[in-house]
Amino acid sequence: MNITFYGAARNVTGSKHLIETSSGKKILLDCGFFQNRGKDNDRLNRSFSFDPQQIDLMILSHAHIDHSGNIPNLVKQGFNKTIFTTQATIDLCEVMLADSAYIQSGDIEYINRRRRRDGQKALEPIYEIEDVEKAMKLFAPVAVNKRFQYDDEISFEFTDAGHILGSVSVHVFITENGNTKQITFSGDVGRFNDLILKAPAPFPQADYILCESTYGNRLHDQSTDARKKLLQIVNQTCVEQKGKLIIPAFSLGRTQEIIYTLDRFKTENKLPSIPVFVDSPLAIDATNIMRKHSEFFNADLVNYLHVDEDPFGFSNLKYVRKVEESKKINDLKGPCIIISASGMIEAGRIKHHIKNNINDSRNTILIVGYCTQESIGGHLMRGDKIIKIFGNEYPVKANVEVISSFSAHADYLELIKYLSCQDTAAVKKLFLVHGEYEVQQEFKEKLKEVGFKNVEIPEELQSFKL
Repeated sequence: MNITFYGAARNVTGSKHLIETSSGKKILLDCGFFQNRGKDNDRLNRSFSFDPQQIDLMILSHAHIDHSGNIPNLVKQGFNKTIFTTQATIDLCEVMLADSAYIQSGDIEYINRRRRRDGQKALEPIYEIEDVEKAMKLFAPVAVNKRFQYDDEISFEFTDAGHILGSVSVHVFITENGNTKQITFSGDVGRFNDLILKAPAPFPQADYILCESTYGNRLHDQSTDARKKLLQIVNQTCVEQKGKLIIPAFSLGRTQEIIYTLDRFKTENKLPSIPVFVDSPLAIDATNIMRKHSEFFNADLVNYLHVDEDPFGFSNLKYVRKVEESKKINDLKGPCIIISASGMIEAGRIKHHIKNNINDSRNTILIVGYCTQESIGGHLMRGDKIIKIFGNEYPVKANVEVISSFSAHADYLELIKYLSCQDTAAVKKLFLVHGEYEVQQEFKEKLKEVGFKNVEIPEELQSFKL
């Protein structure tokens, strides 16, 4: 059999990995959007370097757009087989892919105004809501920790990945000539002390492993330190300086962790009496879905539910859906906390909140998740004194803080812990995916130190015989 890496190869977005068996069956692992390739994003996302009509089945690790975002386009171009994933991921994809289609429609309208002005032909969105609706009919839920037999040749099993709600590691078993091989795809691996979700689970011995490497050269802060630091930043910004705390956070995962942490502060009478806004329609939908899937919650949160039946809501928290209400937040005088998407400050309402508050030294911008170097969030983390938003330059006068332990990705020690259930001598090859090349090179050396001898860092479009 062969495997080809069509995305998230020496890069952190566009997750797509295609397994082809010796009998010619094709299994696609993930089908994500490229999100950090600048002007190349549109070209890379519009077309595939394989024929969607020839894919026999697809398995989706989780709902983040860099893993699921191009599924409607896959369907639009002829894929009509089953997409296997968890029920929580199906529920999330229904709202997240619809949101993606909506964003594309708005973006393409803006681009086409400029193209028409320059005498160029108008572009179509990569996909529209009709394509999303068609794609959702192909999804089928599979339970975690239960072997699913697809046919005589292919079976697979999910284990908890602990990254976001519904996220799993995928273990594919392929039988050829009476010999069965296991290919494990880690998906995105979460934290072992996540505030909400269960820890990443151990998994059966694999012959080949595709392992994410986002934080392959970094260590996170301790979560207890992160809670203290968050409360300290809230008090310093909102109480002492009477400023606004702006928190860019992905709609799914980080937003709920921040809300839950603030909810605990409220229960413990530690949270100042100030307005807290969650300004993201998608975050509202994602939070409502999270309320329905407590089967992924860790024991600490399950116990907390006996104290507070809604860990994602408290008296001074307001969820903002309408654009008009979002704009009113900018006119608000006095301290408040604003949580809004996206986490990298590359799209959505957060760009407006940053633009409107970055000039005030009383305010704080708090980065709580992964940001690519090229993103606005990356520029702020790097300490740039001037950033560009909507084509205009803004001096950075607000304070910029970073709390890395709210990240949904395991650091390198946690990734090694995740892999520790494996006999390294039995792993024929370990492929590093979903990471920047420089980070992957460092992580490769760390993996060799713990016994993994054959570690590959595949290039985009590179194939390997298994």
